[in-house]
Amino acid sequence: MSEKEQVFEALANREDIPSQYKWKLEDIYQNDEQWENEFRQVKEKLTQFLSFHGTLQQSAAQLYACLKLQDEISLSMERLYVYAHMKRDEDNRKARYQALSDRAVSLNTEVNSATSFIVPEILSIEQQKIIGFLNDNEELNLYRQYIDNILRMKDHILPAEQEQLLAQVGELAQAPQTIYTMLNNADMTFPVIQDEKGNDVEITHGRFISLLENQNREVRKRVFESFYSSYENQINTISATLSNSVKKDVFYARVKKYPSALEASLDQDRIPVSVYENLISTVRKYLNVMYRYMDLRKKALEIDELHMYDIYVPLVKDVEMNYSYPEAVEMVKKGLAPLGTDYGSILEKSFTGGWIDVYETRGKRSGAYSWGAYGTHPYVLLNYQPNVDNVFTLAHELGHALHSYYSDKHQPYIYAQYTIFVAEVASTVNESLLMHYLLKHTSDPRQRMYLLNHYLDQFRGTVFRQTMFAEFEKIIHEKVEQGEALTPDTLNKIYRDLNAAYYGPGIVLDPQIEVEWARVPHFYNAFYVYKYATGFSAATALSRQILEEGEAAVNRYLKFLQSGSSDYPLELLKTAGVDMSKPEPVEQALQVFKSLVDELDGLMNNQ
Repeated sequence: MSEKEQVFEALANREDIPSQYKWKLEDIYQNDEQWENEFRQVKEKLTQFLSFHGTLQQSAAQLYACLKLQDEISLSMERLYVYAHMKRDEDNRKARYQALSDRAVSLNTEVNSATSFIVPEILSIEQQKIIGFLNDNEELNLYRQYIDNILRMKDHILPAEQEQLLAQVGELAQAPQTIYTMLNNADMTFPVIQDEKGNDVEITHGRFISLLENQNREVRKRVFESFYSSYENQINTISATLSNSVKKDVFYARVKKYPSALEASLDQDRIPVSVYENLISTVRKYLNVMYRYMDLRKKALEIDELHMYDIYVPLVKDVEMNYSYPEAVEMVKKGLAPLGTDYGSILEKSFTGGWIDVYETRGKRSGAYSWGAYGTHPYVLLNYQPNVDNVFTLAHELGHALHSYYSDKHQPYIYAQYTIFVAEVASTVNESLLMHYLLKHTSDPRQRMYLLNHYLDQFRGTVFRQTMFAEFEKIIHEKVEQGEALTPDTLNKIYRDLNAAYYGPGIVLDPQIEVEWARVPHFYNAFYVYKYATGFSAATALSRQILEEGEAAVNRYLKFLQSGSSDYPLELLKTAGVDMSKPEPVEQALQVFKSLVDELDGLMNNQ
């Protein structure tokens, strides 16, 4: 690693990072003034919806004009919202972009309120009449899938006045998530600990897992206890925000006449509850294999007790697989080569075209994501650390980005946004292909063990851990639905019991693990995390098809990437080559996990 790259390991200010490692948000708006102009235009355009009230049943042309206006305003709103939030994410301490984000949220609420009459009015049109509209008007036919989705949810759409009222309280409903985001990313600070050399190291979100990979056990223990002490100090506030977020979910489900918040959430993608339940039951059938993996970890680390702070450290000592960001870029290019030249050329644009914000800086949002607005290229936020895990994070987020690129290119705006259920498929296909490439090009048995360990940890983190999160969400929503309170003690006990079940009797449940739920932002986007596990399972099947079948599987897969939300997610995945309505894909993925545990066990015995 060069001296220049080492500088980025210290937590720098944003202005210290060279421009080639920062995204170009000016590709959305050249400056904040352009943002202000479009903001004003959206507010002015909203009044145009008044002329459509009570008229959508008059003609296909009138319905089309209204839906077209809705798309125009939604696209503008998307640009405003994305730009403001990504500018804030660059540095959460900047009041200007906190304000722009708040204004975007407020305007979005106004847009939702102004357009809230559309769905109820469509539902008020006789079904045969609206079918006639679609058959007789070629322009309106674009909205056939959109209208079909509305008609199937007829029982859960309220009268126009009530839908408008719900839309108006949308900003208030976001309060738990907004408060948690500011507390977690802007206000909370973490202790400084000493590393194995006696150097002071500031713990950050981005560094936490990297520090838990330290081979020095005392460092891991200090990091673990110190990090979670910050959450313990805020546990009453965080439990209150999560409790109110769950109450919000339950409120919306009841108002919309769903039996539960879980069913309300799944119905957005037309996913049967059985898919969620099958995931949990299938993963629980394989917990004995997870216990075996934990036993292997304890054996490899040569320790008497396996603690929660021991589950991230690489099992193979003295194997350095650390990579600078430029090295990671080259590895990702080679790993994703099986996806073909077209995919490769777009990938190259992502690295050179201002798509990616690479390094962690003060005030920057933690973690990683891909986002963007229709009509501009996608963006990727990273907090890159020089290790194998972050190479996979790069591949993962670029999977999202290229999925968005293909979808935007091949779909009209109304269908460009793919659903969250399929969102994790493309990202995890990339990770699977990268892992295959690295294993194929690794002859050193210790490096192979290192990679197998990493792959197993992907399974642990994405299938087992996210399913545990999914079960946690299911339990806490059911408790609120039954009238029970979510106190800190209640949340801690639920989370501790789940850790005991998923990690087994061979691990010591350190008391700090009880509050881990407090650092998971996904819990404020209810019933999202299970999609990581189902997506990983689907991706395992699809990546194997790509490697074994070649061009035919690649073409099916690229067609899937191009499809956006033009059909329901389970149907899109079927055309790609996997049926997630059945438990078999999850079962097959867990069989792969078992085979990896067997191989690692064999390699360890031969050392």
